[in-house]
Amino acid sequence: MSTSSEPTSHSPVRRTLKAKPFSRADRMFFGVARSASYFSVILIALILVFLFIRATPAFQSQGIGFIFGSNWNTSNPHHIVMQIGPMIWGSLLISVLGIILGVPMALSTAYFIEFMAGKTMARVATLVVDLLAAMPSVVIGLWGLVVFTPVASHWAELLHKALGFIPIFANTSGNFSASPFIAGWIVAVMIVPIITSISREIFSQMDRELINASLALGGSRSSTFFKVVLPTASGGVVGGVLLGLGRALGETVAIYFVLNLIFKVNWFNIIENQGGSVASMILSKFGEASDAEISGLMAAGLVLFVVTLVVNWIAAYIVNKAQPWRKL
Repeated sequence: MSTSSEPTSHSPVRRTLKAKPFSRADRMFFGVARSASYFSVILIALILVFLFIRATPAFQSQGIGFIFGSNWNTSNPHHIVMQIGPMIWGSLLISVLGIILGVPMALSTAYFIEFMAGKTMARVATLVVDLLAAMPSVVIGLWGLVVFTPVASHWAELLHKALGFIPIFANTSGNFSASPFIAGWIVAVMIVPIITSISREIFSQMDRELINASLALGGSRSSTFFKVVLPTASGGVVGGVLLGLGRALGETVAIYFVLNLIFKVNWFNIIENQGGSVASMILSKFGEASDAEISGLMAAGLVLFVVTLVVNWIAAYIVNKAQPWRKL
């Protein structure tokens, strides 16, 4: 008589994970990264506190007129007037001109690198863009003063002859150099790398099948860009433009070289030989300023710092929201 035994099934023994979720090196790296981020926030807060303390006397003596007034006279120590209205408007005007001139160049470059150029050409173009972003502003300012100003002055003169009946292209002085038009071009050259880098990163995260489908259905490169690529990446592009705007608002040395700073509101005459910029005004006056005037310059720096900080924060928020993984 033979006995048969049924096979017995054994449930697998649960294994315990002995490895720690983070090694010591990971914990050290995260600690250093967290400390660096906290230090950045603390540093910005300390800068704000320093500027606010130094700017308080100017705000107390000048009031709201410091921001909206249009007179700067510190020759009489008993009656000092410090108002930066023309400089704020000049900074906005030059920045907007830089955005208008620089955004088409930046988007075209980003589209070429990501969708049209070969791998070798794309690497070379990316290297050139990064090199331009790392170039000091004083070098670009000297280039703008020596090389670009004569060319841009001729462009401004042609615009005046052809479209001088339009107030924005009118020029009554006959001098077409050192104008907001030239400063806008210089700012455009400086912000193109920023907008290009962010736009290229957003373009690289797009679904290539969507673009290929548009081309397969008969769409041209231009129609695909305007009707598929640009609407899909609009959030990131807008964020990049705002980051470029923040850079343009705070530009100092390059504008100081190519712009004739005059305390007079130049509303829209972009080729007139006068203009303003908060950062360049601070640079031009800081060396020989009195204690009271230094307080006014600190107040101007505080206003510019807050505006730039808000613009950069909005840009970072928009770029973060535009990431494709956020929509999953």
